[in-house]
Amino acid sequence: MIICLTGGIGSGKSSVATIFESLGALVFNSDEEAKDLYFDSKIKQQVIELLGSEAYLSSQLLNKSYISAAIFSDKNLLEKLNEIIHPAVIQKFNNLVLKHPTQIIIKETALLFEAQLEKNCDTIVVVVADDAVRIKRVVLRDGINETEVIKKIQSQWSQEEKVKRADYVIYNNEDDLILPQVLKVYQQFLKKLNG
Repeated sequence: MIICLTGGIGSGKSSVATIFESLGALVFNSDEEAKDLYFDSKIKQQVIELLGSEAYLSSQLLNKSYISAAIFSDKNLLEKLNEIIHPAVIQKFNNLVLKHPTQIIIKETALLFEAQLEKNCDTIVVVVADDAVRIKRVVLRDGINETEVIKKIQSQWSQEEKVKRADYVIYNNEDDLILPQVLKVYQQFLKKLNG
């Protein structure tokens, strides 16, 4: 069973994914997998051709601020970069599914709808939080300013659009308890899997 877990930047997808994992689900973090793939020799060459060698600080370190500045100010570059990275991430995920056909697999991906990856999901879970909360979290987590966070938020689909396409919504503001919400949703997954 493939559960796609998404939400805007700073919504708390990773926290929710960690809870699902502790309940027994396999978690595939698309963003982390994508970061690893940047160092695959074939992909690295394509990234350098697209963005220049400045995209890499070393053989094992991405120049994240350089890449972010380039792609979040130019949608065309963002699309071209996605065309390089997304197919490789999809292939890695498909390999995982083939190895674990009877498992609940959580596919955590920020750009589920933007990259049109939702077609292969049995169920979609969207994590949402107020914009002010999201901005604060990302500023603290990534050490960037509010303007940069807002640019990233604006480059993604709105939370409202994501919620319209969701089977389940988990609210992750500072006063929301996410554990009971995740437990309730996971029980539904188990019913579907065993039903």
